[in-house]
Amino acid sequence: MIKFRDYQKKIIRQGSKILTNNNLLYLAMEVRTGKTLTSLGICKKLNATNVLFITKKKAMSSITNDYQLLDGNFRLLIINYESLHKVPTDQHFEYIILDEAHSLGAYPKMNKRCTQVKRLVNISGAKVILLSGTPTPESYSQMYHQVCFIPGNPFNQYVNFYKFCKQYVRVKQRKINSLYINDYSDGLPTILEAMKPYTISFSQVEAGFKVKTDEEVLYVDIEDRTKEMIKTLTKDKILRGSDEVVLADTPVKLMSKTHQMCSGTVKFESGRSQVIDLSKAKYIKEKFKGKRIGIFYKFKEELNALKEVYLPSELTTDLQEFETSNKNIALQIVSGREGISLRQAEALVYYNIDFSATSYWQSKDRMTTKDRLHNKIYWIFSKDGIEKDIYKAVVKKKDYTLNHFKRDSLSLL
Repeated sequence: MIKFRDYQKKIIRQGSKILTNNNLLYLAMEVRTGKTLTSLGICKKLNATNVLFITKKKAMSSITNDYQLLDGNFRLLIINYESLHKVPTDQHFEYIILDEAHSLGAYPKMNKRCTQVKRLVNISGAKVILLSGTPTPESYSQMYHQVCFIPGNPFNQYVNFYKFCKQYVRVKQRKINSLYINDYSDGLPTILEAMKPYTISFSQVEAGFKVKTDEEVLYVDIEDRTKEMIKTLTKDKILRGSDEVVLADTPVKLMSKTHQMCSGTVKFESGRSQVIDLSKAKYIKEKFKGKRIGIFYKFKEELNALKEVYLPSELTTDLQEFETSNKNIALQIVSGREGISLRQAEALVYYNIDFSATSYWQSKDRMTTKDRLHNKIYWIFSKDGIEKDIYKAVVKKKDYTLNHFKRDSLSLL
């Protein structure tokens, strides 16, 4: 049976009181501080009998392990967000736990994930525990749809996001393609103030983490043919092959295609994709030979590039297999950035980089544990590619946008 750390015991006591008096509790605990186990501990303390835990698919096995270690005396149904339609509507859940709750925070309109969770909460009448190390990673405005469907939430008087904005958001106007649209991203700090009675925040520093993270950028010379393809596409906005066409007739398409090709893959207008350059994959295998690493890739075809240079006995995409073998693991950044631990890895290696600052800050913390003193992270960028420019933006907690690309792409000509 698991033994809680002192700070977890304190949070369980505090959280149980908040949840007893309200319908919601937000555990804003940084990664690796044990928010999953803490939330289950709260359910146990409150003598729960039936709990629904909603998470990402890759995190389900680790949550099952935590539940078994806890020896919980309640029934726990663990399901991923993509399978919410399978949850039986005739079951009565006393508590629903929402892992990575910030993923519900799209605005101005509620996303599909939020709509499905809202339906389950309305049907069951359950109290809700929300979990996230980064509750509002890009804007305070992301908080509204995370809690708006929970009875008694602090924004209950606002029937929709637009009414909420009148009190809590500085709405601005942005010009896009000669049209003005409302920008709702400037949420006020009073949003977090309103959430304070329902929130317990806890950092890695408070938990006693002393890990030092070193990042190193390594540059790879991609093939001359790939460089010429990028230059031609940037200049002509089209590449024609014998059977396929790469079209970049809008700035967004050009940004995406350039991003792909700098790492050796491309998606054609037909929808098919192809590996065009193995330079990065070969470099990673040779550079980290003899080391057990976690590899983050951006585009699906990049995994195929890795599979071309690694033997099946050397590479896996399954977390459990990684934990029980000597294989390296390859994960897509967005699906692997949350809810999993890569503590067995000697280093994290990024085949490519995501435009999202959230992806940067969350994924690079996957190796961290309380006892680990040093994390090593490597970024593999193509010489003269756009990856270094994306990196400059995300380390400053800014997403890489089309405006950044329009400026940076001049160097690709």
